[in-house]
Amino acid sequence: MSAAAAPRRAWVEQVMGLPVSIHLRGEGVGTGEAEGRVQAAYDELRAVDVLFSPFRADSQVALIDRGALAVRDAHPLVAEVVELCRTARALTGGAFDAWRPAGGPLQRFDPTGLVKGWAVQRAAEHLAAGLGCDVSITAGGDIALRPGRDPQPWQVGVEDPRDPSGVLAVVPVVSGGVATSGTAHRGRHLVDPATGEPADELLSVTVVGPSLIWADVLATAAFVRGLDGLELLESVVGYEGLVVARDGCRTTSGLTPAPRATDRSA
Repeated sequence: MSAAAAPRRAWVEQVMGLPVSIHLRGEGVGTGEAEGRVQAAYDELRAVDVLFSPFRADSQVALIDRGALAVRDAHPLVAEVVELCRTARALTGGAFDAWRPAGGPLQRFDPTGLVKGWAVQRAAEHLAAGLGCDVSITAGGDIALRPGRDPQPWQVGVEDPRDPSGVLAVVPVVSGGVATSGTAHRGRHLVDPATGEPADELLSVTVVGPSLIWADVLATAAFVRGLDGLELLESVVGYEGLVVARDGCRTTSGLTPAPRATDRSA
């Protein structure tokens, strides 16, 4: 059965301060099991938000940031994210850093830049396990994709940051993650850890790879590094990227996007 002919179903709910859409494709999308798993995925994302939201005074991240909770005493998922953040800092040479100066010797801890991709990937894996459908979960610029019993690639469109109604390229993905970082929707919100200033040399960076966690981290780090970000993407095996600068687009050597979109945009 072709991807176009396969049964589909979609859900959208507001989670983590933004619309999160779940698409299922394949036999079984209309079953009670599929419905139950989708609602469980949304519940999981809401539970993550309770733990990690920096905007909730009672979240564990907020408590750690205030010095009211030690990582060793926090929920086990918090320790997992802390380790991922340390790995992300090392992988990107400090271009991605969840620890920010707070004045004097103090540092603020804000893992927001990693948590969304990590949470969406985790929810997609749990949703897809044993279900038999192709799974796509989209939250902002992050997309996690998992294959079903008869997988077909999703055609993921890369939005043009200069014209959000346009698509620059289309990337077929069966399994993995697609992440976009840029200024088109949230303004100059990405800060260079080295300077403390917003990064603005590029318009957007989209990264495709086997893990949404690292695609998201690399998209953020490459955006922060500006035109040098393409070199960072080339250095990480299994990940490819499209960088949109003010003077045009550049891609890593292994990226071969398709000419048009048929499913959805990153």
